[in-house]
Amino acid sequence: MLRAMRPWFKPLAGSLQEHTIESTLLRGNPRGDPYQRPLYVYTPPGYDRGDDQYPTAYVLQGWTGQVDMWRNRNPLRPNPIELLDEMFEKGGPRAIVVFVDAWTSWGGSQYLDSPALGRYHSYLCEEIVPWVDTHYRTKGERDHRAVTGKSSGGYGAMVTAMLRPDLFGALATHAGDALFELCYARGFGDSVRALRDEYAGSFQRFLDDHASRPAFTKPSDIGLLSDWCMAACYSADADGTVQLPYDTATGETRPEVWARWLEKDPVRMARTHREALRSMRAVYIDAGRRDEWFLDLAAEAFHREVRASGTQEVFFDLFSAGHGQVEYRYPGALRWIIERIQ
Repeated sequence: MLRAMRPWFKPLAGSLQEHTIESTLLRGNPRGDPYQRPLYVYTPPGYDRGDDQYPTAYVLQGWTGQVDMWRNRNPLRPNPIELLDEMFEKGGPRAIVVFVDAWTSWGGSQYLDSPALGRYHSYLCEEIVPWVDTHYRTKGERDHRAVTGKSSGGYGAMVTAMLRPDLFGALATHAGDALFELCYARGFGDSVRALRDEYAGSFQRFLDDHASRPAFTKPSDIGLLSDWCMAACYSADADGTVQLPYDTATGETRPEVWARWLEKDPVRMARTHREALRSMRAVYIDAGRRDEWFLDLAAEAFHREVRASGTQEVFFDLFSAGHGQVEYRYPGALRWIIERIQ
């Protein structure tokens, strides 16, 4: 028998607080994007009736995500906040869940510090985490703090845990960006053709055109904006100049730029951050077997490196799905992680 489904946001058993954080680190960022950022903090049922401290899980969104999109729902399905609340309402381990906004006007930040976009890695680690620990009853040690996300959010979870194992003791990644030769490079030829046929080979013409109309109204928009944004994250020069990993006329790889991308590929990073991964209390990895960006293969590769690092608690699963509409996977992953950071 199918579960009865309400088409509207239902009252929560826990509580969702909406804050605005004024970031010193994002003020004056190169894109002129807002430095006042929304932050959602979910507290589980019972939080207001005691003085217990709780572990925390930081949830990162994918590319183009902004924090209020957690309220969006797919047809005939609960939205992610409702799914999370339902999990806690049914019992089990409790945690504070923090929904982080790292949107940029080029779609995202990959939760990295970039001279072309701003200091989004530092914003998460040096501003958001201390703010939450100050304003909520958290267990403030890294062993009780996890980071999780899907797609670019999964990328952020992987690299943040590797770069800051002093802050995060566990991670979960759903189809996180990795194995860059498959998830990104396979689309570079399409981008070069679109630049040639629509924009006389000029990325600036594309950016100007895209900014002049509703976003993603041309078939080539997603690939072109993704290439540019990822280059801004992975291979921007110190002065903010965005260096693309391919020749925009021929598609030939620019080896010195592509090498900068690969340095930030979680599969490669895992080989040089084994001690950080080994220190994790838990690592959760999953992806859909039909992922359109081959992030199932990336998940397999990252899983192999995590195992090689000696991490003790590892969950890995490939399931029947593509890249989208997998929000139903979030509660199980969070439960598994929270059980291990109590």
